[in-house]
Amino acid sequence: MAMRIAITNDDGIQGEGLLRLVQWASKLGEVTVYAPKVEQSAKSHAIEIRKAFEVREAEVPGAVRAYAVDSTPADCIRFALLGQKENFDLIISGINKGLNIGQDIMYSGTVSAVFEAGALGARGLALSAEPDSFDDAVAQLDRIWAYMQENDLFGKCPIWNVNIPSGTTGEFRIARQGGPYYSDDFAPQDNDLYMPVGKPVWVNTFDDSIDTNAVLHYRHISVTPLTIDRTDRKTFEAIRNA
Repeated sequence: MAMRIAITNDDGIQGEGLLRLVQWASKLGEVTVYAPKVEQSAKSHAIEIRKAFEVREAEVPGAVRAYAVDSTPADCIRFALLGQKENFDLIISGINKGLNIGQDIMYSGTVSAVFEAGALGARGLALSAEPDSFDDAVAQLDRIWAYMQENDLFGKCPIWNVNIPSGTTGEFRIARQGGPYYSDDFAPQDNDLYMPVGKPVWVNTFDDSIDTNAVLHYRHISVTPLTIDRTDRKTFEAIRNA
């Protein structure tokens, strides 16, 4: 039986990264798209609980079915699994236009979609690339999939975050989440408005086991296991066993 794959993103259903991902994933099995109607970048794990939202069928080349969801990436997955009662062998989120590394993972709609997949018992893979081009990322997809299969990564952890830098060496690094990558200043505007202005704050520690360093300095493909459990286990165990 062909693998059943659901694809979402946070750049919107017409995002280039999603369209190119669907074309690639259709080689692996049957692809269904549940993606935001409009861009939902940096919406993190937000969901709608106060009002109804629109879901309309759409056309996405390579997908057997596609739906434009007028809500967040997490809601796309919730609607697919809870609303439509669908079952998928794999949920892929991306390819995001921009890296999702370090503490930026907290804000990412792309990554939050696979957190939602994991919370609902599904396997999830987030894919992100630098915003200048998707070419390097698309060129690596076969190798990324082979690496994950050969190393049984989904047998070890159900949700993964993969980042592919432009000009990558092609080497893989199992990496942990790094620290701050971007921050903001807030520029005053007219009428009591303030505009967030992003600025890079990453500090290179030359440790390629950290995703920020692996991607930004070494140009490796970072592969990070994720967990939805936010318990500080070290503190939990220390207090419980005191």
